[in-house]
Amino acid sequence: MAPLTRLLLTAFVAFTAIIGAGVYLSVRDASTTTAQEEVVDAGQLVRENSRRLNTAPGSDVNFVEFLDFECEACRAAFPLVEQLRTEYADRVNFVVRYFPIQSHFNAERAARAVEAAAQQGKFEPMYKKMFETQSQWGEQQVPADATFRGFAVELGIDMLAFDAAYNDPATVDRINVDVADGEALGVKGTPSIFLGGQQLDFRTYEDLSAAVDQALAQ
Repeated sequence: MAPLTRLLLTAFVAFTAIIGAGVYLSVRDASTTTAQEEVVDAGQLVRENSRRLNTAPGSDVNFVEFLDFECEACRAAFPLVEQLRTEYADRVNFVVRYFPIQSHFNAERAARAVEAAAQQGKFEPMYKKMFETQSQWGEQQVPADATFRGFAVELGIDMLAFDAAYNDPATVDRINVDVADGEALGVKGTPSIFLGGQQLDFRTYEDLSAAVDQALAQ
């Protein structure tokens, strides 16, 4: 395992080890959201319009992550998911569901930026950009709108369309559908990963790869 991956994995294990204390695992304040009430059929793990990092032809094995782009534990899990994709992308569908945490000032803004980019076919590069730059804009109480707009410029996105989507209430509604599904499925914090319809309890890359191997063998 590369030194950087080992370092990030160590950080991730440290985060998950204190989940019970509620210090680093981001927990959403259910009292501040009514999204679940607004989605009659809340609780779907994957929807037709769910954002995907890849689609494996003929595969019904879905690796689904509910994530918050400002969540440090999600950032620590990011290289693990990328490693899994390298190994299993031809056999497993990797699906991303938005789950911005209320206490993270820029989390919803980041999700809106990623969704706005996705509408122009730039989901994956903006998804990666958020995690690669999280230390620049995360854990701050200052709006990161200009920063996210700068990312869109770097990615060659049509800015008129990006701005329109970023500020469109329908984009927030789209994100809230993911949140409502997550809450109905019992998601309490991020990252929450489901495989084969079941939420995973994991700490290492080996835990994840073993779960994927088991799902593929069924």
